[in-house]
Amino acid sequence: MPISSTRELLRAAQRGGYAVPAFNVIGVEHAEAIVRGAEAAQAPVILQLSENAVKYHFGALEPIGHACAAIAAAASIPVALHLDHATTTDLCARAVASGFSSVMLDVSDLPYAANIERTAALVAWAHPHGVSVEAGLGVVGGKDGAVSSPDGMTDPGQARAYVAETGADALAVAVGTTHGMRERTARLDLGLVDRLRTAIELPLVLHGSSGVPDADLAAAAARGIVKINLATQLNIVFTAAIRRHLAADLDVVDPRRYLADARDAVRDLVADRLSLLGAVGKAGVG
Repeated sequence: MPISSTRELLRAAQRGGYAVPAFNVIGVEHAEAIVRGAEAAQAPVILQLSENAVKYHFGALEPIGHACAAIAAAASIPVALHLDHATTTDLCARAVASGFSSVMLDVSDLPYAANIERTAALVAWAHPHGVSVEAGLGVVGGKDGAVSSPDGMTDPGQARAYVAETGADALAVAVGTTHGMRERTARLDLGLVDRLRTAIELPLVLHGSSGVPDADLAAAAARGIVKINLATQLNIVFTAAIRRHLAADLDVVDPRRYLADARDAVRDLVADRLSLLGAVGKAGVG
């Protein structure tokens, strides 16, 4: 089916009281596994490519981006494509040209006024192209030395003004998570999630979700976080499956053998996360 609109997937989730996870893609195996897991769950899903993943591919977004687009178009369930944590508008434009349905320009490190100016300019460019824009306000630690702290939490009043001035379609908020966590010890400020949900109507996004316990993730989805980003959890099971295979078969040289195990592990985790977030069976929801 055609690549789905990120905006429409998130709006449907908002109406239905569930969340659509956005899973980070590193290679083709990740994209295939994510879509297979979503098909097993009959759930919508977002394939997400970060700027760091683009750097891993020697700065070439187009080959991996077109591969993701082809995998999404061949899927039997709704699949959107999202560019995450881009730091330049050029990369956003290249993603749009490759078929992506949404982009995030990460300028959260800029002063508030500059953040608004850069984000509003991207929105003005993206909307005529049929592409939605995710913006970010607050500090989610774990990237470029950023550290999560109470001072960096997203303020609901400021968020309301920010959304009005930028015209963004979704807002990534800081409510207690940190990128790249291997231990699931993050504690969400669910009261702040409630206040943000009351303050603004557009879809809320949770970054750094791999470090959040299941109960808090499910609660966040129930309270109005409708896009939940997951990367490290996938990489943990992907790598663990490869380690197990190599330990059991010291003579293996064909990477397809252990990559198939890794792909299956990611597929199963994706289906499990979709169930946790209430998205199972929502593939046909509009």
